[in-house]
Amino acid sequence: MKPTESEMEILQLLWKHGELSVREVHEQLLKKDVGYTSTLKLMQIMLEKGLVQRDTSSKTHVYKAQIEKEDTQGQFLNRMIETVYNGNTARLVMQALGNERTSQEEINEIKDFLKKLEQQ
Repeated sequence: MKPTESEMEILQLLWKHGELSVREVHEQLLKKDVGYTSTLKLMQIMLEKGLVQRDTSSKTHVYKAQIEKEDTQGQFLNRMIETVYNGNTARLVMQALGNERTSQEEINEIKDFLKKLEQQ
């Protein structure tokens, strides 16, 4: 199941922090003017979809991601490459590198990665 954009925001928080209560997620999302009940409902939907797990052993229910970050990122990237770039990965990479936000450190990491790919 592919998460929506709102669900991805919550998953990012869970991947970063490991486990969070609805209240903790809500506090992180306050910048977005999201109501607590909206956060709760969204997390309940995510539980039904199998995107998160819920620990009910204490008074405060704690949630954690059920799906892996890398798998989810890969699905989103593949979908974006197909829909936005007509399957052309090179166009995506060139546009991403040309956006002036790429640091020299990132460029060096990319060069190392490309060298490894060429050696395969």
